[in-house]
Amino acid sequence: MPPAAARRAPYKDFLQPALQRRFASTAGLLLTISYVEALTLSNWDHLFWPWFPFGLPGIRTLAIFTSIFPIIVLRIAHSHVGIRTSNSPLETLRQHAISFATIETIVTFAISAWLFSQTYLFSTPTGANLSWITYYSGDRARLNERALFYTVNLVILGIVQGVLHISLDYDRILLKTVKPRREGEANTQATGGWEKLGEWAPVLVVRAGMLSIAVALANYIILYHVVRGVAWGWALSFFRLFYNLPKSNIPPSQAPWSIWMLGRSMWAGFLLCLLWYFGDIAFKLQLGRAPLKNNQPLSAESKDPNGSLVNGLKSKKPRIAAFAMWELALIARDFDVRRRSIFEDIDRKDGPMWSQIYVTCFNTIKAIEQRIDAYDKPPAPPAVETAAAPPKPPARIVQPPKTDNVWAPAPQPKSLRDSIGKLVSNVTTSPGKTPAEVYLPEAKKKALEATEHLFTKEQREALTPEHANNAVRALFYRLLSIPTIGLLFQQLFPRRLTTVVLGRPYGELSIYTNAAYALSRLAVCSLTEDRYGNVQRDVPAIIRTFTVIIKKLEKFRDNLPMHWTDLQKRRECPEVDELLDALKDGLSELITAFGQYSGDLRLTRADMRLAREAAEKRQAQSPSESSLSSRATISSWSTWDLPSDMEELR
Repeated sequence: MPPAAARRAPYKDFLQPALQRRFASTAGLLLTISYVEALTLSNWDHLFWPWFPFGLPGIRTLAIFTSIFPIIVLRIAHSHVGIRTSNSPLETLRQHAISFATIETIVTFAISAWLFSQTYLFSTPTGANLSWITYYSGDRARLNERALFYTVNLVILGIVQGVLHISLDYDRILLKTVKPRREGEANTQATGGWEKLGEWAPVLVVRAGMLSIAVALANYIILYHVVRGVAWGWALSFFRLFYNLPKSNIPPSQAPWSIWMLGRSMWAGFLLCLLWYFGDIAFKLQLGRAPLKNNQPLSAESKDPNGSLVNGLKSKKPRIAAFAMWELALIARDFDVRRRSIFEDIDRKDGPMWSQIYVTCFNTIKAIEQRIDAYDKPPAPPAVETAAAPPKPPARIVQPPKTDNVWAPAPQPKSLRDSIGKLVSNVTTSPGKTPAEVYLPEAKKKALEATEHLFTKEQREALTPEHANNAVRALFYRLLSIPTIGLLFQQLFPRRLTTVVLGRPYGELSIYTNAAYALSRLAVCSLTEDRYGNVQRDVPAIIRTFTVIIKKLEKFRDNLPMHWTDLQKRRECPEVDELLDALKDGLSELITAFGQYSGDLRLTRADMRLAREAAEKRQAQSPSESSLSSRATISSWSTWDLPSDMEELR
């Protein structure tokens, strides 16, 4: 009896534990920051107990970490790959503003802020007078508005941070692209990511302080006055369940404003923002690490490494497919033994391993061409409905026509109603001009005389359709020129081009660049490592496909018209330029490696000439043009789809 075949573990069985370890390391960092913040809230009247982790500081640390734990769960649930693609920020706003994910994010941040506010209030000393209930005139319990002020301030801070979290798309996982390594260049793919945390620490501290100060001032001056009555009523309704409070829901005549309260509210918000910001940067650093474990590909732990990798490449989930493609590109560049195993793995049910990888990468790159063709293709005409059978004539429900003499004169009217009817009939059927034809020209003449008498020549010209259209167009251009509001309505060239090339609703550039690099690198290495010669059969198709896609992408980029709302008129698109560079680099390597064998590969001179033309890169821009291009790209994103400067983490 033949032995049972080993089960091929899916790629997600190795990716998910790796991501969970990275989430755990991020949670450990947040727990450490929670302990440091707990020390700042301790009463340092003793040398040992204020920092002893198994005492009150440990309990306070767990309480602070509990306030940030909902954000960790939120990041795990909402993490995604790819940028949000749409023609305009307004379209992105319509898609995400009232979605369940947006509401869940804002509510989660508000809950996190509320939990932290209660921990902060209970950690303050008694002399600060920040407890929820105070007693005046003996045992008369009263609601303390100071505690309400701090709670409202932090909840508003949570709502603001939730909006920023959605608008800046902090849930996006930043994946890297694999590029050819120069001689002597160190491998930065296997680094842990914590090295950049120290570089970002000062920036995060400044950001936390700015956001905390801005929200505290807005709450102190305006916002608390707006929500004071509602917040006071809710707080009274809750605490009446436990205390004998006054029945009236009217807040006190004088609110306890003071600079001391404003300063403490800023400090509390600063501590909370530090947790949020350091958690965000830690997630980006950890989730953006290469799919490696102990400097080996994640799938190396599988009993069937190549089978698990192909399973990930064929996954329908974008995150799994993106990490698997990233791992394949790393294998093609850095792991010689594993790369050779791909060429030698030929005895499989679904075909040789190279053939499966080739088809997957080939289809991934061809998807770009398909989207461009679908955009240029005119819309299909509506389907013509088949003619239905003619309906049967309905049954006669009136009497048949009379057979009397139709030329006989009409009888004389016998009543006033018959006389009026005859008069109207004579007016409408008698020959000559109708009343409208008689009086309408005269009415037009009088209207023109009144217009010339009441309006000047300039005013009459302003009422013409041409001037009205120009006025409406000028109004729209003025609206589009507003720095913040106008960007919501502009359909900028980079956005529209990226949407077509990368697809909707999310487009991950690294999938296509890594696929192009892996395919070209494996083909080049096959010259010395492919003992069976399976790769050489597919090299002509790879060269021709790269050539066609490069030319079609460049033509589409150059011919895509500007939208009338695009006031910047810039045709630069960094995402498409990076994709073209990856395709051209791969094509150049293929031409260099297989150029001398073009005849044996049945590549004509025309094929090689077109390939060399496609692989040529355009001249670099001057520094002034480059700076203008970068500024235009940065300003082309609006509030609801603005890529944060975390892109520098790449």
